[in-house]
Amino acid sequence: MREIVVLGSTGSIGVQALEIIEANPSKFRIVGLSAGRKNPELLMAQAKKFNVPIVGSMAPAAPVNGIQVIDGDNSSVEIAALPCDIVLNGITGSIGLAPTLSALAVGNKVALANKESLVAGGDLVMKYGSDRIIPVDSEHSAIFQALLAGKLSDVKRLILTASGGPFRDRSDLSNVSVADALNHPTWSMGEVVTINSATLLNKGLEIIEAHYLFGLAYENIEAVIHPQSVVHSLVEFIDGSTIAQASPPNMKGPIAYALSYPERLNKACAPIDWSKSHNWEFSPIDNERYPAIELAKRCGQLGSGLPAVYNAANEVAVAAFLAAQIKFTDIIDIVESVVQSFGSNTPTTIRDLSDVSGIEQSARSKAAELVKEIA
Repeated sequence: MREIVVLGSTGSIGVQALEIIEANPSKFRIVGLSAGRKNPELLMAQAKKFNVPIVGSMAPAAPVNGIQVIDGDNSSVEIAALPCDIVLNGITGSIGLAPTLSALAVGNKVALANKESLVAGGDLVMKYGSDRIIPVDSEHSAIFQALLAGKLSDVKRLILTASGGPFRDRSDLSNVSVADALNHPTWSMGEVVTINSATLLNKGLEIIEAHYLFGLAYENIEAVIHPQSVVHSLVEFIDGSTIAQASPPNMKGPIAYALSYPERLNKACAPIDWSKSHNWEFSPIDNERYPAIELAKRCGQLGSGLPAVYNAANEVAVAAFLAAQIKFTDIIDIVESVVQSFGSNTPTTIRDLSDVSGIEQSARSKAAELVKEIA
């Protein structure tokens, strides 16, 4: 039986992970949970349901008999360090970096759904080795699985798929509402991830993440539009063969695979119905319409703290859009402006978490200034 810690247990990834664990009681036992500020009541209800001995809550949580509660901003960091077989990091945003490092520092393996850990602090995370990280993002899980077909040295390129979000067929984006942007056609995700999918900035984050996870140069990592979201990513080998991983758009498959790897859980998600006809489309991404991807590659290639700047500026811009302070089209404009404002002034060496925090704070301040100017 594997002992599991779930970080971000009240979010989309966390809730689905608990459903998988509940369906497989002989395979998993939860030894720790953590969550943010939004729903401490649900966190305690989860802890009670799964007999979890210790939880971390950023918000004050009502005590429950038999459950130890660690509260405060660093609660997830402490929970991540609990002795266990694997830590599932389902936290959204760069606040997930510190718990990732905490888990790795004590020898825990990490099922990583928090892409910002690698975007903001990839060099710090990869010091612990890629063999300690199992990717949970559907795209990286797909690549992880497809790479089992051959040697990394024989890979020509990685191809991530993008749904194109809700606006792939909409020409005018000037009056996009928050409700419009949250109406994703194929995936059910949290607000921030859904907005990132609409701008395709999430694909930029995922390209940076793929670079760190699999060690390929940015020129060997691409993305294509695939509206059906069934083929999650592809690996092209030097002999011309391409291996794809396909399954219906559901995160339970990647979550279950990460928790049970190298085994597979029976019926983790519904399979593709091959008794029906399917049409799967693939098309190139229009970089003028979706500039976030090329911007992400540029940040990654220049390195230093620019990926952290890219991500931090986006987090501020997305929050401002969700609060109706800026337009949808302002999001990428703000991110690009912040990145350009740093340029060669970004520190070239990331030594520790405080370096990342300092870079992010500077980027957030600059992004906040731009939000105020626009608002």
